[in-house]
Parts: sequence; structure tokens; C-alpha cells
Amino acid sequence: MHDFWLWFTIGLQHILDVNGYDHICYVTALAVLFPINEWRKLLVLVTAFTIGHSLTLAISVLNVISLPQKLIECLIPVTIIATCIYNVFSAKNPPKRVSLNYFLALIFGLIHGMGFSYLLKSLLGREESRVGPLFSFNVGLRQDNW
Repeated sequence: MHDFWLWFTIGLQHILDVNGYDHICYVTALAVLFPINEWRKLLVLVTAFTIGHSLTLAISVLNVISLPQKLIECLIPVTIIATCIYNVFSAKNPPKRVSLNYFLALIFGLIHGMGFSYLLKSLLGREESRVGPLFSFNVGLRQDNW
């Protein structure tokens, strides 16, 4: 149980870390189109991003997929810029329902998750079971979305 709380805390700190400016910038870019009374739409967007992030984190840490870290690190700012460009063109007609923005949040979450997976892999080191820490870490990530 001690390991659960350790990895849970690391996941929560990852989301709240000021040095995680890529997540902060991305979520800010998602949020700018939505007035406060449309918080449910924003919650769906952030959840789509989190699902993508968690999915890629899992498949990367479990060594199902591996991409060059330099490629991923280049793509992360591209996701932020692409979201900002999308927002500029859709500002006059914000999405009323599930739209391209939700799909992009999911796909871009995949890229951000892959970016963090390199650090998480190094934190896990030679740990035998990666599933428990990975689950605990992702639960810690999810806590910030509620």
C-alpha cells in the first residue's frame, strides 16, 4: 500500500508541478474558448486529454511502443500551437458538441503522455511490476481533473 501512495503522489505532483508548463499551456489553450458556465465541455476536453495521456503512458512504460524522445519533445509544443491556431479559427463559432477539438485533445494527450513516459520509465528503473506503480500514478493524475 505504501507503494501506491508513493506513485499516487508522484502522479499528482506531475500535474501540479509548475515546471510542467507544457500541460499548463495546453490546458490553458483548451480553456480559452469556454466561458465558466460551459465548464462541462471543458471537463470533457481535459478528460479526453487525460485519457490519451494515460493510455500512451501505459503502452510506453509497458514497452508496447517506443518513439524517439527528441521527436516527441518537438511535437509537444506543436500540439500547443496547433490548439491555439484551432482556437483562433473556431473562436467565432465555438463547438456546440463533440467536435474536432475533442479528438485533438485525445490525440495530443497521447503525445504528452509519451513525453512524460521517458521520465517515468527512469523513475521505475528495474522495478519488476510496472502495472501497480503505473496505475497509482494515473490515479494521481486523475485526481486533479475532479
